Amino acid sequence: MIIGIDLGTTNSLVAYYTEEGPKIIPNRLGKALTPSVVAVEGDQIYVGETARERMLLYPDSGASVFKRTMGSDKKYRLEKHFFSSEELSSFVLRSLKEDAEVFLGEPITEAVISVPAYFNDARRKATKRAGELAGLNVERIISEPTAAAIAYGLYECKEDAKFLVFDLGGGTFDVSILELSGSILEVRAVAGDNFLGGEDFTKVLEDMFYEKMKEFHRETLDRKTEKYIHKQAELCKIGFGEHRTSVMSCVINEKTYEMEVELSEYEKKCEDLLERIRVPVKKSLMDSRLRLSEIDKVVLVGGGTKLPVVRRFVGKLFRTLPDTSINPDEAIAMGAAIQGAMKERKDSIREVILTDVCPFTLGTEVVVERENGGYEEGHFCPIIERNTVIPASRTETLYTIRDNQTQVCVNVLQGESRFAVNNLLLGELNVTVPKGPKGKESIDVTYTYDVNSILEVQVKVNSTGEIIKQILKGQQVDMTDEEIAARMEELAYLKIPPREQEENKLLLLRGERLYEENLGEDRRVIERALQRFEMALNTQDPARIEAARTDFREFLEEWEEV
Repeated sequence: MIIGIDLGTTNSLVAYYTEEGPKIIPNRLGKALTPSVVAVEGDQIYVGETARERMLLYPDSGASVFKRTMGSDKKYRLEKHFFSSEELSSFVLRSLKEDAEVFLGEPITEAVISVPAYFNDARRKATKRAGELAGLNVERIISEPTAAAIAYGLYECKEDAKFLVFDLGGGTFDVSILELSGSILEVRAVAGDNFLGGEDFTKVLEDMFYEKMKEFHRETLDRKTEKYIHKQAELCKIGFGEHRTSVMSCVINEKTYEMEVELSEYEKKCEDLLERIRVPVKKSLMDSRLRLSEIDKVVLVGGGTKLPVVRRFVGKLFRTLPDTSINPDEAIAMGAAIQGAMKERKDSIREVILTDVCPFTLGTEVVVERENGGYEEGHFCPIIERNTVIPASRTETLYTIRDNQTQVCVNVLQGESRFAVNNLLLGELNVTVPKGPKGKESIDVTYTYDVNSILEVQVKVNSTGEIIKQILKGQQVDMTDEEIAARMEELAYLKIPPREQEENKLLLLRGERLYEENLGEDRRVIERALQRFEMALNTQDPARIEAARTDFREFLEEWEEV
């Protein structure tokens, strides 16, 4: 079976396809959402809610929001360990894989993983490597808006139509325009912002809190207090889901600080973020050569779209009521599962051809001739332009610029600037050409880009017929199968704890956090409850532990509701 995975910035999900349609697979704690958080305790790796709780208590033990640096050289220190974003992501994927195997009762080796539409080549390849490090054969990397469109069944519409998918997740924002024509669902244009998401709307409340609470300064706080304030800001943000007023309450240095926020005040503070949303929307419409009035349906996906401030803004922007009939947190994972079923050619799914687009322009560096006869270096020559339907192949003919020139360097670049230095260097090819007068010798440079974001560059020397080819998989040094296997072996000593142990650990961490957040008699009540649960764990009696776990969980839930 091929599972579908939404590897999110703040939360991740896994789904599978049944005859009744796609279903979300619950994680080891029985929940749909697994927080994209990793924490370390010795040689033990925790993923999800347990990791998030541990990170609140021990900030240096964990990492979150690492998807934003996917495909980069950034390393995260977790206690004595250092990990890249893709390695941290592989722990999340491994946890989801294990949850799916337990739930489905069979080994899982294949998956479709979603990525933001605006992820560049390096980020997509890093995501694929993360899957391989987790022991998965990644059948396809699918764009999140395309997965959402599949989940909504847009490909099953009876008539041709145009859709706009508005995807605001925890850390990234994408807008995609898709067109259905017969059995072909084609992405017409994508645009987005890899550093805009629900986390930024939480940060607005954090900034408001620091601004209003003049008694302490942000730079004087330790990381643990900062994490705690961030969590309270997140709870305050969620409070706007049911009320027009929300309260942010923090206990710092044994003193309670409260901030009451009106929704209108919060909306005003979010204006800059909302303006950033407008830019990709306009860009996608311009690239697709469509007017807003030509869009037949607007679909909202991603946890960030549950915010009232976002929904109100989207309603005004599109002058229509968006479709939110599928849980925005779950739509992408469900779409990825359907894509997996399509690859398995399940009889119950209508055969549909899905096309995607190249999210960034691909080209090379060239020298241009000026009117005075001189040459100017460093210009960008587009070969495959952004929003070209893929798979695609394009050729550009380039000429020598000097007499007796024998070498031509083809820099492979990705970006939108007309100057090469401002674009991302993916690689380079050097070819030898025969000596001759300038302009006589020429090369054909062919870029071929496929649906899994693999770029093949071919350079042909036209006078000799010599051809050089190279597969480019991103700016980072790509890992061979042997290197992936070796790294998996290196990480093998880090064990995700058994399922039955993790829930106990989560409850203990929640209890420890509540103890630290409270004072006086409240602390003593929480401490006694913790001690009762610890005593039950020490007996190693499964029946007694199960009863104590139920009692302690109910105690924590009642306490956190107060």
